[in-house]
Amino acid sequence: MAPNRPVNDNKSGKMNVYTRVYTYVYTFKIKIMAEWVLANSAMAKFARQFCFPESPAGRFFGRMENMENLFSKKFLIIFVGLAAASVFFVGKAIFAPSETENNSNITDKAEQLDNGAKFMPPADSDLVENGEFFAVARVIDGDTFEVNINGVAESVRVIGINTPETVDPRRPVECFGVEASNKAKVVLSGQSVRLEYDPTQGERDKYGRLLRHVLLEDGTNFGLLMIKEGYAHEYTYAVPYKYQTEFKAAQNYARSNSLGLWGDICQSDDVPAAVEYGANGCSVKGNINAEGEKIYHIAGCEYYNQTVINESAGERWFCTEQEALSAGWRKALNCD
Repeated sequence: MAPNRPVNDNKSGKMNVYTRVYTYVYTFKIKIMAEWVLANSAMAKFARQFCFPESPAGRFFGRMENMENLFSKKFLIIFVGLAAASVFFVGKAIFAPSETENNSNITDKAEQLDNGAKFMPPADSDLVENGEFFAVARVIDGDTFEVNINGVAESVRVIGINTPETVDPRRPVECFGVEASNKAKVVLSGQSVRLEYDPTQGERDKYGRLLRHVLLEDGTNFGLLMIKEGYAHEYTYAVPYKYQTEFKAAQNYARSNSLGLWGDICQSDDVPAAVEYGANGCSVKGNINAEGEKIYHIAGCEYYNQTVINESAGERWFCTEQEALSAGWRKALNCD
């Protein structure tokens, strides 16, 4: 229910002022008109008695006397018409709701809608609720592809997975990256997918890509498929996501069965961590995520090599973990 609003006392004040104005104006008009009619009536009688009946003055005042009643009726009709018009326009100004009242009415309606309506996510997020499928336009790598949405090519980053790098010019092609990219092309090319918004991850990443879970037409979760068959790592970015439990279980299954990138081909458990260094000669990466959270990665963390430091955006290289902690960064969850 909308809150009660105080009565607008200004309205009654305006009515009193206009009422007094009406009284004065129309009393004055009636008085003048009455005096005019009486004066002309007296003049007509005088002319009939003292002027020659056939003289121009006698004929004029005689006709005036004869028309007196008719003229008075016509004047009364005109007078009433003008009075009604005046009441309409001036009364409209008095009783019309003020701008404050209009705004209050709009606010009341908005409050009613807010109280009765459910929260709706942004326009892009409505796609999943509409159950709409979108044609895959191009597969970029194992975890990124483009779809056609209303004639516009939108890049989609799959939530909860990370595949070995193949297309970043700043990094070498990583083990099993080509295989993961080819698997994504086999599964997605020429297909239509449903995009599921996850409120825990936000609408887009810092590169402008849509963040979505991806479902195939038969209901298969693409991210889960890629992890379970060993083409991708499970990837938690800052906060848990909707299918995190299922994705972690799928990764444990792939690892325990030495599938894909968990097999001997990559020897992921035996390869020493590649260390990178910033301009200051330090190797701890201080990253800032899309929500502004400061997270650092050290060599050996699962996504250390995938993390790129953009110093112009406030990200930093640290020489020690303690230095990073003192500066307000926390350790990445996937380093544990």
